[in-house]
Amino acid sequence: MPDDELLTVPEVMRRLKLGRSTVYDLIRSRRLHSLTIGRARRIPASALDTYIRHHLEEAA
Repeated sequence: MPDDELLTVPEVMRRLKLGRSTVYDLIRSRRLHSLTIGRARRIPASALDTYIRHHLEEAA
């Protein structure tokens, strides 16, 4: 997954196996970084990797 890849909310939902409102809650609480381009919300693949890595470290 290239660092410059931008994911849509539905793509993040599928990868994390979470619902739309949960993903938006993560974005709103700034636990998952995102950017807005026009009206579109995009999540950098590197931000998703960081989020997953952080939660794996917490679980260890």
